[in-house]
Amino acid sequence: MNPQFKKGVLELLVLSLLVDKDCYGYQLVDTISNHIEISEGTIYPLLRRLKKEGLVTTYLKESMSGPPRKYYQLTEEGQREFEDQKRTWFAFSRAVDEILRREE
Repeated sequence: MNPQFKKGVLELLVLSLLVDKDCYGYQLVDTISNHIEISEGTIYPLLRRLKKEGLVTTYLKESMSGPPRKYYQLTEEGQREFEDQKRTWFAFSRAVDEILRREE
């Protein structure tokens, strides 16, 4: 898959997963990797930026299999951003589909 496609949609995917439940970084990588090939190195800088922008907060939670894990939780602002990005994505993808599927 084109790396620019992945880069452009990764934030939307992370926000979408965090709408459903709080997640730790590797959990996000694992879930997304089931559909799109990504590495841990692409998620963590994105999560730091989302935190800096106030779209997510973090907290530590004990783990049964090691040290505490840092969980990411969507803020109200993050939820609004997700809804905005989702609307924009659907409008954009419909427009692209219309062009790609046109009858010649």
